[in-house]
Amino acid sequence: MARRGTVLVIDDNRNILVALKYLLNDYFAKVLTVGDPELLPSLLQQEQVDVALLDMNFSPGLNNGNEGLYWLRRVKRLRPQVQVVLFTAYADISLAVAGMKDGAFDFVVKPWDNAKLVQTLLDAYCVATGGKRRETRQQTVVHGGESMYWGKSPAMQQIKSIVERISDTDANVLITGENGTGKDMLAMEIHRLSGRNGRPMVVADMGAVTETLFESELFGHVKGAFTGAYADRMGRFEAAEGGTLFLDEIGNLPYHLQSKLLTALQKRTFVKVGSNIEQKMNVRLICATNRDLGEMVRKGEFREDLLYRINTIHLHLPPLRERPDDINAFADMFIGRYSRQYGRGEAGLSVGARQAMLGYSWPGNIRELQHAIERAVILSDSGGEVEALQITPGKSPAPQSPRQGTVVPLDEMERSMVQMAIEKNDGNLSAAAAQLGITRQTLYNKMKRYGL
Repeated sequence: MARRGTVLVIDDNRNILVALKYLLNDYFAKVLTVGDPELLPSLLQQEQVDVALLDMNFSPGLNNGNEGLYWLRRVKRLRPQVQVVLFTAYADISLAVAGMKDGAFDFVVKPWDNAKLVQTLLDAYCVATGGKRRETRQQTVVHGGESMYWGKSPAMQQIKSIVERISDTDANVLITGENGTGKDMLAMEIHRLSGRNGRPMVVADMGAVTETLFESELFGHVKGAFTGAYADRMGRFEAAEGGTLFLDEIGNLPYHLQSKLLTALQKRTFVKVGSNIEQKMNVRLICATNRDLGEMVRKGEFREDLLYRINTIHLHLPPLRERPDDINAFADMFIGRYSRQYGRGEAGLSVGARQAMLGYSWPGNIRELQHAIERAVILSDSGGEVEALQITPGKSPAPQSPRQGTVVPLDEMERSMVQMAIEKNDGNLSAAAAQLGITRQTLYNKMKRYGL
């Protein structure tokens, strides 16, 4: 197809900028990339931009998406004709939906599906140049239509069979399993296969929501409800209307807040903070946790009636070490994905690398394997084999005290400490955060900053 128009990508992750430049060069006449949104005003004056793909978070330590909304409004004031597509993590979908009310054309969720991303940007370009958007396109599907990769193990094939039977119902689902086993991916697959897949799947991480903002996050608030409530805000239940609400880390929800969630689920209504009006809700609930909720009930840490409400269907994802048949299968999939993303040709795995992978316990499960493969592909020669030394995970050495007269950058020292805490706690992020003396949300932010 003929390449037309100019697309601008704004993201603080250099790897993402490089990958998207490779991808979009085949579709647009000009692909501009920038890592600092402060450069946007001058760049928009210099270039005839048609479409902008805008990340929602830039500053270290901030992960609320408000930066993306701020720059969206700036772009629309400076160049109203530019069509802005928001680039967001799936946890920020409610903000992205709010961004569409501020003039965003659409949003794309990370990790992205290439075909969905390209089609969204091409549709935006069509509108920017006076055309019409395709009416058949679904704007709010969280997962770009790509089915889940199940692997080859009997345990996963059994779960697949159950999912295919229950997805098109409205039964509440509880997904359990260790960190990194793919609970979020399974939730997205259930949503994709359901009759609700034309509506959004909205995610709320119960481990990251502060207690004081719990009701506002889930139910929303009205202007003036509390100090700092300068405008009405849509909660996660409202954003997920007609679709799926995914409550991740449900086991981290404090006991005294569990009754508020239970009441909303039982009544199928909610009230925004500062309002007296009950709103009906129509959502399908999926919850996930790495904790033993049955044991928590016995200890008085989790409400038994809430557990009954959320686990109509219980799916348990086994750890990767219990399904060795899947290790090579997932590795091959990730090799292909990252070879294409980083322009490394057709990389492959050596026999030694495959043996090394099978001999490792993968405490971080699929997430750890994925990161190991991505790192190996980045460091490998184009089209060459990935060797065992490149892919076998090794424990990071403890940061050494700087020798007299030498200075170690603070960022480098902090990155080492964060990585070491994650590895020492076998991928348990809650334990790693506690060991570092920070909140789980702060740990998430640091992992994003350092690419861990």
